[in-house]
Amino acid sequence: MNFLELREKYPEFSYNWYKIEENENEYKITYEFEIKGLSKFNPTWTIPKMDKSKNNIPNKELLENMVFNLGMVELVSYWKITCAPHVTVKNIYLSQKQIDWWKKLYFYGLGEFFYKNNIKTNIDEFMNITAGTNKLLKSEINISDEFTGALVPIGGGKDSIVTLNVIKDDFANNMCYVINPRGATEETAETAGYGENKRCYVKRTLDKNMLELNKQGYLNGHTPFSSIVAFSALIVAYLNKKKYIVLSNEASANESTIYEEEVNHQYSKSYEFEQDFNEYVKENILDGIEYFSLLRPISEYQIAKHFAKLSEFYSIFKSCNAGSKENKWCANCPKCLFVYIILSPFMNKKDMINIFGEDLLEKESLKETMEMLSGIQKNKPFECVGSRDEVNTAICETIKRCEANNEELPLLYKYYKTTKKYEEYINKENTYDKFYNPENNVPEHYKEMLKKSEII
Repeated sequence: MNFLELREKYPEFSYNWYKIEENENEYKITYEFEIKGLSKFNPTWTIPKMDKSKNNIPNKELLENMVFNLGMVELVSYWKITCAPHVTVKNIYLSQKQIDWWKKLYFYGLGEFFYKNNIKTNIDEFMNITAGTNKLLKSEINISDEFTGALVPIGGGKDSIVTLNVIKDDFANNMCYVINPRGATEETAETAGYGENKRCYVKRTLDKNMLELNKQGYLNGHTPFSSIVAFSALIVAYLNKKKYIVLSNEASANESTIYEEEVNHQYSKSYEFEQDFNEYVKENILDGIEYFSLLRPISEYQIAKHFAKLSEFYSIFKSCNAGSKENKWCANCPKCLFVYIILSPFMNKKDMINIFGEDLLEKESLKETMEMLSGIQKNKPFECVGSRDEVNTAICETIKRCEANNEELPLLYKYYKTTKKYEEYINKENTYDKFYNPENNVPEHYKEMLKKSEII
């Protein structure tokens, strides 16, 4: 079944309704999406009540607005099954500016999905959105005084660990946020000192009908998950009176995955999305909660250098998507090799092998992956990995260290020395040690923490 056939057969997609149910312990959110003539879908979210005091009763209209908008980003996971050209948002009003905002997120956030499914379309034609008449008004609630501290989304990898370490002086006012917790996320929060009362674990369920249609061969692929993190974190930050949502997206999240094309696996981690999200929230939902990435000013290289000092997390952190369900490194994917490469200048071989179970730089099977990461091949892997420039810098720094210590180079680096990338980078100045990206939204208070940590 291809894109054009599915659009013709199933031209109508609708966002029918959302529902908020509440008891003394949690909020349960249910959505209904529908591909006319094919299936209805009812994904759910369950958000625990961390503060059950009587003075923490949320504004109902504001909560509804947030929940509706979370549904707008959730719907794209179901829309992509047939890529219906007509999307109807029932009952709720959207201005043309809001419609354009959502279309931009969907189009660029689905860049990898379109590319991998060989879908040729454009931002004007891929979807039109019709909305209802019930207007959800921006809240006029002034929250600036009573909201303090940070909500920190935790993924279980090195980046969020570095964020928690950098902002540890504000520990008392901070809270960790995890969607569908697993071993690495739970252990990260625990090792960083966050007890159960400072960890908000949210459950997100996908509708089984979508999973079944995926098995049947309907369209499937990557969706902008970090935008789901953003809109759900906004709800959790509001319910728990947190002023900041502190992400861990670094500067290289802005780099396109596909050479000379605007196809970015990490679009919803980009600075552009961060800017767009803050603007959308301030115009349509509320003022006073700030969403930013603490690591935006810095590079993967600097993050790795700082992480290498945090040995208590070596056995805990996991960034591998392929092995995430089993809470392990698969040792065969681009993400595993990237993390191995970027940490290698700062960690000894024994520690690296203890983490990954083997020396990834000795695996002939990962040669092509290294070529993609370093730019020997033009296109990067569709994973959350650093820039080509950072990868080459890290490889050359490790080669220099090995040769200075009269250590034999690993298999992949022996090969790398025969390539033009080696000639290009081996004598090139390392600009990442004191790198600073001015395109960031980090408040001054948090910049001081980065300086105190000696990252910038």
